[in-house]
Amino acid sequence: MIILDHIAIGCANLAEGRAYVEAQLGLKLQQGGKHPLFATENLLMGLDDGLYLEVIAPDKTAPPPGRPRWFGLDHWQGPPRLCNWICRCDDLTAGLEAAPQGGIVSLALARGSLNWKIGVPPDGSLSLGGLYPSLLEWGPGIEPPGKSLPSAGARLLSLEIEGPEAVTAQHFLNQQFNDQRVSVRHSPKICFAARFQTPSGERVLL
Repeated sequence: MIILDHIAIGCANLAEGRAYVEAQLGLKLQQGGKHPLFATENLLMGLDDGLYLEVIAPDKTAPPPGRPRWFGLDHWQGPPRLCNWICRCDDLTAGLEAAPQGGIVSLALARGSLNWKIGVPPDGSLSLGGLYPSLLEWGPGIEPPGKSLPSAGARLLSLEIEGPEAVTAQHFLNQQFNDQRVSVRHSPKICFAARFQTPSGERVLL
């Protein structure tokens, strides 16, 4: 089984991502860190129910990574938006074998006290355009940020994902994933919508 770990907002730079998320949710992000392997950096927000929100962007101060950046960030266009959902599993190798897209590489990463393995397509794209989640496995004894970060006071109500390969994504998810908050539907265009209950009412990130 795979379990929802966090959701990600992609953006051209962190300042734009911070402004978007904090305006939409009325809550503050906190500093995350950098990922030298991909030359990216992030901000984080703890959510209720052991989840967290990540805002991720290319780190323009870092040397070029020499490989495609993950989450499709090399080809980012437009304003900040919800672009990916990430699920954790106990055995990443088995999780990738059961995923719809072959050829995904398992990479070991670390940041501060955290270490994990994550599956990334060699071209840095998202599986089925993001309809199927990125998979990760936290290192032994690691407490995921969704549990270690203090909650900012928002609770995920629903995550709606639409795109042209929804039938394929749902076929694989039916065998591995059970979270009533997440729905995958067919649409000509890929789009995401995450609805949250916040101290100031229901808010949406797109």
